[in-house]
Amino acid sequence: MLIDMTSEPEQGIGAGAADAFQRLWTPHRMAYIQGENKPTGPGAGDGCPFCAIPSKSDEEGLIIARGEQVYAVLNLYPYNSGHLMVVPYRHVADYTDLDDAETAELALLTKQAMTALRAASGAHGFNIGMNQGAVAGAGIAAHLHQHVVPRWGGDVNFMPVVGNTKVLPQLLADTRKLLADAWPKAGPAPTARS
Repeated sequence: MLIDMTSEPEQGIGAGAADAFQRLWTPHRMAYIQGENKPTGPGAGDGCPFCAIPSKSDEEGLIIARGEQVYAVLNLYPYNSGHLMVVPYRHVADYTDLDDAETAELALLTKQAMTALRAASGAHGFNIGMNQGAVAGAGIAAHLHQHVVPRWGGDVNFMPVVGNTKVLPQLLADTRKLLADAWPKAGPAPTARS
């Protein structure tokens, strides 16, 4: 909802004093800010969403692909359209805790994610990485996850720079289907649950 604050505000709408800015209200982000879906402790049984997601259908869990050791899932609070994460099934916090099979498959699904994002959305580049620990910015530090964020030339426009807001043009369910359909079939075939 875009509200024009360049004119006098209506009485009682709580929008504040008139100024030269327009505001894009995104109240759905408040759930993330307030910690919805965050674990209550460090263990796998402490409400970890990355442990719960694999038991859901692909559509319900926003899962794009499943491997033997790891899976790819859309980020519920994306930085860009198509922002996904590659997550081990095993509840581990640190990259050094992965075994060799998990490390290899995490790399494979990351490559497949890049291929699918290029095919589905024409991504020009990627930000790929992990935040290890809460002090490094991990929102869910107890369960390792690698971000794969597609980027396009000119995607940093006035909205994120001036407005500190990202505009996502597609519903997550639609993005999940688009990426799942574009997921490479080469290599070890991830299993699917629909």
